[in-house]
Amino acid sequence: MKFIVLIVIVLGIIAIAQMMRVYELTSKLRNRREEDIQLRDNKLNATLMLIFMIVLFGSYIFMLFRYGRGGLPEPASAEGVNYDWLMDLNMIIISAVFFLTNFLLFFFCFKYYKKPGVDAYFYPHNNKLELVWTVIPSMVLAVIIILGLKDWNSRTAAAAPESVRVEIYGKQFDWTVRYAGLDNQLGEFDYKLVNGTNPLGIVTAETIKTRIYEMDSIVSMLEANLNDPKQVYSKETLDKMEDELATKERIYQRLIQMQQTHDVRKDVHANDDVVEPSNTELVLCKGKEYEFNLRSQDVIHSAYFPHFRAQMNTVPGMVTRLKFTPTLTTKEMREKLNNPDFNYVLMCNKVCGASHSNMMLKIKVVEPAFYNTWWPMKASEGAFKK
Repeated sequence: MKFIVLIVIVLGIIAIAQMMRVYELTSKLRNRREEDIQLRDNKLNATLMLIFMIVLFGSYIFMLFRYGRGGLPEPASAEGVNYDWLMDLNMIIISAVFFLTNFLLFFFCFKYYKKPGVDAYFYPHNNKLELVWTVIPSMVLAVIIILGLKDWNSRTAAAAPESVRVEIYGKQFDWTVRYAGLDNQLGEFDYKLVNGTNPLGIVTAETIKTRIYEMDSIVSMLEANLNDPKQVYSKETLDKMEDELATKERIYQRLIQMQQTHDVRKDVHANDDVVEPSNTELVLCKGKEYEFNLRSQDVIHSAYFPHFRAQMNTVPGMVTRLKFTPTLTTKEMREKLNNPDFNYVLMCNKVCGASHSNMMLKIKVVEPAFYNTWWPMKASEGAFKK
């Protein structure tokens, strides 16, 4: 079958080539140059331009009404309402420019096609036109940028003191949630404390002590391997081992310094934090403002809350922040969509690796009455206390 398909393709190419050859020969017999185009062909192309414009505009309008929101329902956050308004304003401006410029392009092709004896009008420059299509787009862009910056500044500004603090920690390929405890203050963190029992690197006297013990064991093991007379290493391997030992020793020294300068009074903020297992569930309360502190362990991820119209990159080595206030519970959105299986989600909007698609965290928005009962129990049962 593959051979037959190949034969058909080859024969088709040969047939097209022969037809082009016949066309060239007939043109020579008619004493017509190859670059000469008949009026009939010009009229046909002009009509096709007009038809293409109608199909293009119709397709755009259909796609806009069908998929204009990207399949998303109404925004489920107070900030999302303004975001959608700004998006609509941008789409109105973009659509107006799209229709105007493409109408002129295709209509002029339809109206002013090449006719015998009619030369094109030479119109090289017009200062007024240059001013119009420079100033007006600049003003429109200025409005879009100013409104966008205003919304951005509002989203990333410091949250109110009563806002609920939550940390979202991304790594390949899951999300980990850390709720601030009853004091609504997240404990400090440091990457040097990250290990199997403290994946977020939360700083307490106990985690520092544990990490120092682990690092001391690692350094001792590396020194023993380097000084073992029974082992023979290549120069390349030896250099790598010495570099690793030097790195671990520096970390060990910094841990000692951290222990010496650590203020144990701050442990109270970390000890009551609630760390959830990876990719379980994020519970939010309707009507409460949330400040999300975002971190990454490995590469750049992007914390994307599509239903709340919020997104922020999580960058290794720094903390990024955003805030929003949920306005619709999961139950209310299910009723609006008539979909009992609907759930809010947190997704990664960066292609961060092979299992990028696994980075999806379910979000549950509940009523204040339920939250006010659930949260004190959760805070007392799930405290960090490492």
